[in-house]
Amino acid sequence: MAMLRAELTRRGLDGFVIPRADAHLGEYVAADCERLAWLTGFTGSAGMAVVLGTRAAIFVDGRYTLQVRDQVEGGLFEFCHLTEQPAGDWIAEHMSAGQALGIDPWLHSERQVETLRAAVEKAGASLAFQDDNPLDTVWADRPPAPSSPVVAHPLEYAGLAAADKRAQVAGELAKRGAGAAVLTQPDSLAWLLNVRGGDVPTSPLPLSFAVIHADASVRWFLAPAKATAAIRAHIGNEVTIHDPGELGPVLDELGLAWKTVLADPGTAASWIFQRLRAAGATILERSDPCQLPKACKNSVELAGARAAHARDGQSLVRFLAWLDREAEARARAGNPIDELEAAEKLLGLRGENALFQGPSFDTISGAGPNGAIVHYRVEEASNRPLGLGELYLVDSGGQYLDGTTDVTRTLAIGEPDAEARDRFTRVLKGHIALARVRFPQGTAGNQLDALARYSLWQAGLDYDHGTGHGVGSYLNVHEGPQRIAKAPSHAALEPGMIVSNEPGYYKTGAYGIRIENLVAVVESPAKSAGEKDMLAFETLTLAPIDLRLIDPALLVPDELEWLNAYHARVRAAHRAALDAETAAWLDEATRPL
Repeated sequence: MAMLRAELTRRGLDGFVIPRADAHLGEYVAADCERLAWLTGFTGSAGMAVVLGTRAAIFVDGRYTLQVRDQVEGGLFEFCHLTEQPAGDWIAEHMSAGQALGIDPWLHSERQVETLRAAVEKAGASLAFQDDNPLDTVWADRPPAPSSPVVAHPLEYAGLAAADKRAQVAGELAKRGAGAAVLTQPDSLAWLLNVRGGDVPTSPLPLSFAVIHADASVRWFLAPAKATAAIRAHIGNEVTIHDPGELGPVLDELGLAWKTVLADPGTAASWIFQRLRAAGATILERSDPCQLPKACKNSVELAGARAAHARDGQSLVRFLAWLDREAEARARAGNPIDELEAAEKLLGLRGENALFQGPSFDTISGAGPNGAIVHYRVEEASNRPLGLGELYLVDSGGQYLDGTTDVTRTLAIGEPDAEARDRFTRVLKGHIALARVRFPQGTAGNQLDALARYSLWQAGLDYDHGTGHGVGSYLNVHEGPQRIAKAPSHAALEPGMIVSNEPGYYKTGAYGIRIENLVAVVESPAKSAGEKDMLAFETLTLAPIDLRLIDPALLVPDELEWLNAYHARVRAAHRAALDAETAAWLDEATRPL
């Protein structure tokens, strides 16, 4: 902190903003861009710090309010909730007239810059854009930038040729009157060009930028070391590879040609907007044109998702059977399973699957009070045994060539108490309500969110995270534009989208509960004359829900019917492939209530 403040003083700055971000502004950040973690110790997937001359604050959302206090020194940083105590309000309160707040324009979207500018102007201060990041100057052991080779994603998994995808996006540009679009999201490029990479942990992303033109040609700004001969042959003649340093001159060229250029103000770095404006381009501020078609999976991708979930579910069944056999007995014997052992066991079982490429995120393996930390990451220092009478929450997933999985189960170690069963059953009721819903076309996720919370609300309870996020196809486990949350969403749920269904409840210092399945949006034809065609959710995840934690008296007949039918699907999907002992366990774990 002292070194950073000294560097800010040398530059004539009174403060600096450090977001958890890289130049692509996504969730998945390579080690050389983990600036927030290096400065503060906070390792969550979202957050921001503001460092002023004599005080500093760190801002996180509801997933990380417990984690941030464990990882960050309270004597150096004030802890603020990202939405309840926004960074802009804090900046406006603590900066003074005439001061300058530095920002790296590569690490903030255009919308974020507008928010920061309004905050500093309220205080009579100003924003100071930096050509290089002052934190990098003092980060002596900063890791090198990643350089993993890019690989082709075969058509048998992609389902649509890259040329057809480029034509589809180019057609959208033409409709909007744009001559080109700047693509900054690595998952958009991976989808568009049918490629995958290995630049960040757990998501197969090639970090790069591109410009797609209205004639469907693409200029791809990719580090030369990543561009193998095989990938050059794969992309064809209409996609040309350029050094990333050429992006600025190409944006200048678009401006000089008086092009109308589409750029996403929510996901593209402010630096790109500044460069386009300086060159005289007309900027069309619209969402990334790859985002929606990427989210609406084609029939091949949906078939792959079903197959991936079937294999993944079988691994999870084997894990749950092992845990059920071992956890209570070992706890009583004084040799308990711990969080790290459980996570490693599950990863090992997934690794036996065909097409498995690795985890889709770091497994959340939380026993007892650690389960109440929504995005807990187990480490040696926090590793906890699975104790008798406690709940164990495991949130995990796999990356397969044909799909991405994400599933959470909460399990009782020994006999659960009445409170745990009540809370779990209320979470289950919300999960079932969302799984069973039919809804008209044009419905956004925020219109469905209350269904998942209703039973908890009736008991004066809630959870501080979204109910559902989009999921990619062998891509990001968190994908937009679809989501299910309290906050308004501008994206309607459309057929082919995959989204999570994951209500929860967390009692600080005691336990966490979450039940998560992935679901696909499907068409649901009218049931009788005069009714409208509707949409519904097809549940993809196939793994038992712990019956010991369910209070059947809290479930109405329709909910019991759904649960029993779901468990019958789980049994039918996995039983024939299991050994006799595990099959017998599955029969008991999915018995009808």
